[in-house]
Amino acid sequence: MLSKLIILAFSDDELRSQIGQYQVQINPETYEHKHSTEFSTDHGIDAAGAIAQFKARAPEELSCDITIDATGVVAGVTSVEDEMGNIRKLAYGFKGAIHSPNYLRVVWGKLSFDCMLARMDVSYLLFSPTGVPLRARLGLHFRQHQTPADLARSAGKESADLTHLRVAREGETLPLMCYNIYDGPALYPRVARVNDLNDLMHLPYGDGLGFPPVDV
Repeated sequence: MLSKLIILAFSDDELRSQIGQYQVQINPETYEHKHSTEFSTDHGIDAAGAIAQFKARAPEELSCDITIDATGVVAGVTSVEDEMGNIRKLAYGFKGAIHSPNYLRVVWGKLSFDCMLARMDVSYLLFSPTGVPLRARLGLHFRQHQTPADLARSAGKESADLTHLRVAREGETLPLMCYNIYDGPALYPRVARVNDLNDLMHLPYGDGLGFPPVDV
């Protein structure tokens, strides 16, 4: 059976509470997945050029065009405007409870992309004699969504002069975690103060703990 591209909507930034979904009527012919890197440049005095220094990996971007057809050629849609309203409500409408539009996951085959809708471009392609849109093409542009824990895991930074975010696992102690990051346990009182920890024997397992740079 041919799988259809699906947009899943979630009410929380960790994408655990699904509140709706939208399945496209016609699969896109192509999609574009962009990866980019940001650099800062240092222009020295009387220099022949600029030195580019890595700054950060920019959020990935996913773009595709989908078609909404209400001519009856493809079953399932009777109104272009109603269908677009469903998409707007799911992916674009502002939600007061989370102070943003819904968090999304675009799923199609092996593609699974956590994101938010950055832009939607609508082109109306066909009309009834009375001017009612019968076909439209939507250019959907998504920007990657990651939590701070996701960023920490993907970065994999190991240098002790950088801030770290770690999730305490059962059986770990604060001195042991400090030893793994700073090559010694001596800084665990400082880490405890940063994280407002009063009980050093029982860590908040599953919660993120911040480990500051050694020169702070």
